[in-house]
Amino acid sequence: MATQGGLPLVPRPYAQIARQLGAAPDEVMQRLQRMLDRGVIRRIGAVPNHYSLGFRGNGMSVWDVPDEKIRKYGRKIGNLDFVSHAYHRPRQLPEWRYNLFAMVHGRNRDEVLVKVALIADLLGEDNRVHEVLFSTRILKKTGLRI
Repeated sequence: MATQGGLPLVPRPYAQIARQLGAAPDEVMQRLQRMLDRGVIRRIGAVPNHYSLGFRGNGMSVWDVPDEKIRKYGRKIGNLDFVSHAYHRPRQLPEWRYNLFAMVHGRNRDEVLVKVALIADLLGEDNRVHEVLFSTRILKKTGLRI
């Protein structure tokens, strides 16, 4: 609970948390590592505000690709430096045929479209169809609270 609101923005965040809890910094880090290992928490990382960094053309690209290739393409697309996350979602036929989602960041919409075209090239014939759903505002990003 001491970390779910974010780590303190100080040179030694675990030491500060440890002081608040009356524990040693090593103990705090070991407990967090155990929670990561057990899947209690998924990750520890920065969550940037892309808008404040100048990336205002953000768009969720949605793709219809063969189901058996989702894992392969999700990893490839997720590793692109302009994609913050890629994931599989079940289709909702007949209305929604897309099963692979990837958040693409760019300084403007035209830049995002160029990057989406790079993903389309990467998918080749497995790109049956795709769309880009552009962000219109930023929402507060928070994880699950215990």
